[in-house]
Amino acid sequence: MTEMKIGGLAKAAQTSIPTIRYYEDIGLLPPPPRQSGGQRVYGEADVRRLTFIRRCRDFGFPIEKVRMLASLLQTGERSCMEARNLAFAHLVEIREKLSELQALERNIAAFVESCDKSQSGNTRTECAMLEELSSGGAH
Repeated sequence: MTEMKIGGLAKAAQTSIPTIRYYEDIGLLPPPPRQSGGQRVYGEADVRRLTFIRRCRDFGFPIEKVRMLASLLQTGERSCMEARNLAFAHLVEIREKLSELQALERNIAAFVESCDKSQSGNTRTECAMLEELSSGGAH
């Protein structure tokens, strides 16, 4: 087994040392054995687990879902249906957020357009967008 310190693990799994410590603190990574001087010692299994966690996070899975997916992987009960259900729930959340962002985009585009119209050939100093935002009205 190849042993490495925390910096080696960070490099191998393409993440940062503070991230590794955080994942240990919240229990996503098991506490590693320590050398006599107290330094953490990691192995290939830690690289694989941390890479798995990082990839889950790259796909936007929240920590609790990463924990569930890691549990499925670690216990050997790799229930594809359970993993699929977690991924599907995440997909639904992403689609909801995307819909909210699209509505926000339309509202901000309307603000920009109203600013353009109010400033076109106009020397007054009022800003239609600021007036709209301060009035509390929905755009």
